[in-house]
Amino acid sequence: MGKHGAEHIVWDWNGTLFHDNDAIIGATNAAFAELGLEPITMEQYRALYCVPVPKFYERLLGRLPTDAEWEVMDATFHRYYAEHRVRCGLTEGAIELLAEWQSAGRSQSILSMYVHDELVPLVRGFGIETHFIRVDGRTGPSGGSKAEHMVRHLAALAGVEPGRTVVIGDAADDAVAARHVGARAVLYTGGSHSRASLEEAGVPVVDSLGEAVAMAEELAA
Repeated sequence: MGKHGAEHIVWDWNGTLFHDNDAIIGATNAAFAELGLEPITMEQYRALYCVPVPKFYERLLGRLPTDAEWEVMDATFHRYYAEHRVRCGLTEGAIELLAEWQSAGRSQSILSMYVHDELVPLVRGFGIETHFIRVDGRTGPSGGSKAEHMVRHLAALAGVEPGRTVVIGDAADDAVAARHVGARAVLYTGGSHSRASLEEAGVPVVDSLGEAVAMAEELAA
């Protein structure tokens, strides 16, 4: 699955390979309702969303949520999301891009902050699991950064060099995680962040997964 030192992509899942914006905004507003907050639009979400997630809630509440509030909102979010993700599909062109990257002798993996035990069967259900040398979801508490997860993910990939690895995601935190391990990043505007907020990360920003893969090929060469 890819020769030693070959180009490698670490894909994000939610908002990148998996086009789940409708489920995300619905789950967010369901969580907000638990605290009596007004619902927000997708545009507002993309302008305000940040990691760690409690900071996102702080932008809307004017304060950090208490531990009890966070637990209620987090549980509500994941319950609603699990119910509504079934209506979501892969991002346009994703299947073809994954197959082409693999057939060229390059490797790829998934690292997501979505819970691991939910992620693996979801990926398998789309029939794309064989394109990846590893699929990792979150195994600890929710709401944190991807950086330390990226350290463990790359350490588990035999023969993958950080210097020839590109992280493709839809959040500024994907760029932070890539930088943390010495990899490069390309950010995609179709998910949780606005273009303006992504550009602040100082890495290439693109509007399609096709552009992201083409850029990754250049950066990892």
